[in-house]
Amino acid sequence: MAVVFAVAYAVPIVRPEASQRVTDACEAMEWVVWGAFSLDYLVRLVLAERRGEFVRTYWLDLCAVLLPLIQPLRLLRVVATVLLVGQRARMATQIRLTTYVAGAVVALMMFGSLAVLSAERESPGGNIKTMGDAVWWSFTTMTTVGYGDHAPKTGLGRLIAVGLMLAGIALLGVVTANIAAWFIARFESDDLEERRQTAAIEALAEEVRALRAQVAALSETSGTSGKVPEKGRT
Repeated sequence: MAVVFAVAYAVPIVRPEASQRVTDACEAMEWVVWGAFSLDYLVRLVLAERRGEFVRTYWLDLCAVLLPLIQPLRLLRVVATVLLVGQRARMATQIRLTTYVAGAVVALMMFGSLAVLSAERESPGGNIKTMGDAVWWSFTTMTTVGYGDHAPKTGLGRLIAVGLMLAGIALLGVVTANIAAWFIARFESDDLEERRQTAAIEALAEEVRALRAQVAALSETSGTSGKVPEKGRT
């Protein structure tokens, strides 16, 4: 359903010459997908034993459900669907953090590109007129490079830019922390393995020393018992 939503959102923007019937069908599909996720939240709310605690715990899901109702803009439906898909996917499949962040980066960049293209294509003096320009702008904005060759002129476009900047900084921080944590865990694992090997070597050396002591004691015992006493000779 998330893929269907993405296609329905992208078609009227990428193909502005599409007929009104296609545009209406895409908009209806957006609302259907949003409604399905909203129904999912309501069902989980009804099934929850402690509804107040459920609302406090999953407040992000609630915001995603209510946003389009407060101001039914297409951009808010994008935000709502991205939030709900991210929450449900992470809960349902327990995907790794790295995969989740990579998916979030791609989703934000593509939806940000579509949103800014929709806002800036018809703006006077705007320079984001094609999908290629929009993707390039989203990439440079999310990575906080900001070459300045493409920039939004409308208020909605600048609001999208602020969101992408904040999201880019947050996601880059998560990626950096995840990489650092991986290196630390790897170093700790190597250190632990080295300590185990050292302990095993020391234990083996101790056993060898004990065996040598036993062999030496047995040799001394054998040498003593093999001697004939002087008084016993004839």
